[in-house]
Amino acid sequence: MSGLPLVERVRARLALESGPPSRAAVAALVREEAGLLGETDVLEAVRDAVSELAGAGPLEPLLRAPGVTDVLVNGPGEVWVDRGTGLEPADVRFPDEDAVRRLAVRLAASAGHRLDDAAPWVDAGLPDGTRLHAVLPPVSGGGTCLSLRVLRRCALDLADLAARGTLPGDSEALLRAVVRRRLAFLVTGGTGSGKTTLLSALLGEVPPGERMVLCEDAPELTPAHPHVVRLLTRPPNVEGAGQVTLRDLVRQALRMRPDRLVVGEVRGAEVTDLLAALNTGHDGGCGTLHANRPAEVPARLEALGVAAGLDRRAVHSQAAAALAAVVHLRRTPEGRQVAEVGVVRRDGDLVAVDAGWRADGGPCPGADRLAGLLDGGPA
Repeated sequence: MSGLPLVERVRARLALESGPPSRAAVAALVREEAGLLGETDVLEAVRDAVSELAGAGPLEPLLRAPGVTDVLVNGPGEVWVDRGTGLEPADVRFPDEDAVRRLAVRLAASAGHRLDDAAPWVDAGLPDGTRLHAVLPPVSGGGTCLSLRVLRRCALDLADLAARGTLPGDSEALLRAVVRRRLAFLVTGGTGSGKTTLLSALLGEVPPGERMVLCEDAPELTPAHPHVVRLLTRPPNVEGAGQVTLRDLVRQALRMRPDRLVVGEVRGAEVTDLLAALNTGHDGGCGTLHANRPAEVPARLEALGVAAGLDRRAVHSQAAAALAAVVHLRRTPEGRQVAEVGVVRRDGDLVAVDAGWRADGGPCPGADRLAGLLDGGPA
């Protein structure tokens, strides 16, 4: 093995260790393998090996930089970051395609998943909470693609969000009233619009005597509340057994005496169990949902519910009886903002969402209904 390059020798020794390599372990092995190298050369070798073999490699500084929400790799020479105002190129490069692939495979392994030609993509949470998605060629035509979503464990309350401009106009008072009146609601918006951050802040407004049960794929919600029970999904193991889905979690949560049932992200068959729960006395339940506009929420719920086995009329009937409000976020040049608070109403056999409040001052056909739900409004 002595004829191999230093990094290759360290990699071979790390392969014999159990668990993901730590920075300290990599540094210690480099010093052992460095032989007669001078102190300066050893330090440089340690830096290079740690960057290659521990953490997120050359992406680690980007993931730790303040304000970064996403790090995207489209190839060895194309790395992008999002600091909340849109994508921008990063001054980070990989030596070649093999280096990107090695990093993707190692990160997947640290999350307990395989990533190879037989399983060319992975969607998982890393040990520090960062969300990992990776795709290998030939599925990704231009080379290995990496997408990393940074989980910022900073619990912001509504006052913090208002100070950052997230809650324009009367929206802060309206949202406090939504929580206080125990209305069932969904926080909607596009990817990266701040749905989870806002939902965490709203859950922090729940009275301390209430018990919240959170159902999530990853521990992203961080409500400032004394009584939180968190349930997490689990992927199948390499034999395809042991999977725990969000639908499983919702069903278990209902047996845990929740005062507030929360689904971190509604995106599958769990929508049927959530709507059923909100129709059986579980007031104040909530969750997030991807949607471009509040008016499109019924269509999203219909698509999820029908795929789970409900017919169209049943989905709309359940939604009309279960949900009261929709809080919609939008990314703007000024940052993430609440753009609309919608109210859910029946429309024949279907359900519709009308604007009850809009940040742009546009028409709000549901304003009176929203005021009625809030018992005369937030004032």
